[in-house]
Amino acid sequence: MSTPKVVVVMGVAGTGKTTIGPLLAARLGVPYAEGDDFHPPANIAKMSAGTPLTDDDRWPWLDAIGSWAHGRAGLGGVVSCSALKRSYRDRLRAEAPGVVFVHLAGDRALIEDRMSHRQGHFMPTALLDSQFGTLQPLQEDEAGVAVDVSGSPEEITARAAKALAELP
Repeated sequence: MSTPKVVVVMGVAGTGKTTIGPLLAARLGVPYAEGDDFHPPANIAKMSAGTPLTDDDRWPWLDAIGSWAHGRAGLGGVVSCSALKRSYRDRLRAEAPGVVFVHLAGDRALIEDRMSHRQGHFMPTALLDSQFGTLQPLQEDEAGVAVDVSGSPEEITARAAKALAELP
């Protein structure tokens, strides 16, 4: 049996990281951590006010997620994290070299529609353009897979699990 992976479920706001992450963790039999819980209160206040985070805002958040992932090395786990830029993913890999990424990717109109219907989340749809502008999809040398977010959460989770199982 292979060593359980630590998986970072990534993508722009509204792709379903908080929905797919726990489903994927349950399917893989590993713990789940909600990336938003690693944000300091100042970051949440900024985003709630419609202000995009700067890289300086993100570094401590990414370090906290990376530390969690490092602690799960060899044990497996799933954590959600937007990880939009290559430099953010590099920062996570510096803390936890074995992480793999599941990039939840989809059409902007679908994602905006989903965001407009969710309740109680601090991220406004006004920041979606900023998110897409920042997004740098996974590159060939990065361990991970892109998964289309159309369909039900169960269908997306099944596609993600299948794609992960096919990784070397």
